[in-house]
Amino acid sequence: MRKKSQIRIGIDARFFGPKQKGLGRYVQKLVENLEKVDLNNKYIIFLRKENWHEYKPINPNFKKVLADYQWYSLKEQIFMPFKISQAKIDLMHFPHFNVPIFYFKPFIITIHDLILKRFPTSRASTLSPFLYLLKNLAYKIVIFSAVKRAKKIIAVSNYTKNDILKYFKVKHEKIEVIYEGVSLRAASRVLGSATKKQYLLYVGNAYPHKNLERLILAFNKLVKDYQMDLQLVLVGELDYFYKRLKKFVHCSLFTVHSNIIFADFVPDKKLITLYQNASAYVFPSLYEGFGLPPLEAMAHGLPVVCSNSSCLPEILGKSAVYFNPENVNDMAKKIQQVLEDKKLQKKIINQGFKVIKKYSWFKMAQEIMKVYSLWGLSPKDML
Repeated sequence: MRKKSQIRIGIDARFFGPKQKGLGRYVQKLVENLEKVDLNNKYIIFLRKENWHEYKPINPNFKKVLADYQWYSLKEQIFMPFKISQAKIDLMHFPHFNVPIFYFKPFIITIHDLILKRFPTSRASTLSPFLYLLKNLAYKIVIFSAVKRAKKIIAVSNYTKNDILKYFKVKHEKIEVIYEGVSLRAASRVLGSATKKQYLLYVGNAYPHKNLERLILAFNKLVKDYQMDLQLVLVGELDYFYKRLKKFVHCSLFTVHSNIIFADFVPDKKLITLYQNASAYVFPSLYEGFGLPPLEAMAHGLPVVCSNSSCLPEILGKSAVYFNPENVNDMAKKIQQVLEDKKLQKKIINQGFKVIKKYSWFKMAQEIMKVYSLWGLSPKDML
């Protein structure tokens, strides 16, 4: 059997790093683990100025290239194809749907979710309604083009794969389901030492589909109706959406607004402390493509109370207590149940440790490398 041909693979890593939330972590872990699993192919990693220094290649086959173009911009559409062409890429991986429509060489894409298809609302944008309509139209054109022209589509869950099949006429075998990973940690939790009270934790952004307004209503019910001495800590950069949520809290005459802590962006090292001292992790999202945050909470030994929507039962299995995300009473009741039932807590924490072993960034990189390599094989290589 002949040695496999070496191919030049490009990865659009402009989202690289924790500040870009779930997508940024996906890109970071993909690149870092590909360095470990692929010692044959050459990789060109495209970065922006703001994350250029966050990535330091270890594998000599990995090289950084500056592509300082804002996501979803006209510059991205015009200049990114030239930048990729200059690097003489054989196969490009776009780990998001934003593939330039004038890029005509072979590529694969990762589709994490179809939120803009499922939740097309101007509340999810800082733009005016008219500009949002234009942006949504551009999104539809770009993602339609990307899905149709991709050599392969990586979906992060079966739920996402089924969504792609529902909205786009593509062949079933064109889509490969490759789960994301989670970093395994030895959890050591000391309840209540980080704040004066027990607290619920949420880590993530505040986009409308994250359903944080209902979480706040459920929290208000827990404190007022159930008389629970409790805090809610929301971790996420204080962007437009978090500021809008903060205004909702202060303008809704909640008596518990002082018990709600907007922690802003928290670096990973400090975030570990918040995980270790929380009483429970709550994830009220209406729609997810994979659901990484609750898995990360489980890796820290936290009991998870979670929405029963979209992919979450597929990914989390029996390791969480589920609620209807559109029912505030059900959400509050399930949170109370987990906080007060120590046996239940122990059960889902132990189940969580079992579930997270299914999800490995290293395994994800291995499976994605196979997609790259199979594409790059010539007929001679397969003899």
